[in-house]
Amino acid sequence: MTGLDPKRHVIVEVAALVTDAELNILDEGLDIVVGASAAELAEMDDFVTKMHTDNGLLDEIKASTVSVREAEDAVLELLEKHCDPAHPAPLAGNSIATDRAFIREHMPRLDAALHYRMIDVSTVKELTRRWFPRAYFNQPDKGMAHRALADIVESIRELDYYRRAVFVDTPGPETAAAEQAKRDATDAYQQFL
Repeated sequence: MTGLDPKRHVIVEVAALVTDAELNILDEGLDIVVGASAAELAEMDDFVTKMHTDNGLLDEIKASTVSVREAEDAVLELLEKHCDPAHPAPLAGNSIATDRAFIREHMPRLDAALHYRMIDVSTVKELTRRWFPRAYFNQPDKGMAHRALADIVESIRELDYYRRAVFVDTPGPETAAAEQAKRDATDAYQQFL
């Protein structure tokens, strides 16, 4: 996105992966850079401009001829391939309220196709920080590339870690078990990063 205001800013990168209930990635998914006009790019503040420059996204945006509608079509096609319309897929990831607001504003067909419930890994992270600090401090490292597909894989990996380290019988894992869960979750998704 070129910023955080869905009324003022635009979507510039779209990625999607579909998993099963066990968090196995079912498909290579998609990663699409959406073109933006000079006026739309001018709405970026210095922080966003630097981030998109440093990670190479800005040059890709300028070169892209893909529209938001075309990106939306691609995500809908991916969902059609893997998801039963009678059981809509939830949007999942870290701190995804803003993502959902942009989807609602700029991709209304996708918004309608998604379940109204969302799986926000950040919520699990915050609960883990409070209730299972050993697990919190052993969570997998993040690359912080600020690119859509890497962010998604890191979110899946993080959720898988919490499943292995937190969603276990009370009182939760010992430190060694949390460290092993981190290694296992990291190894399971490294090929996608």
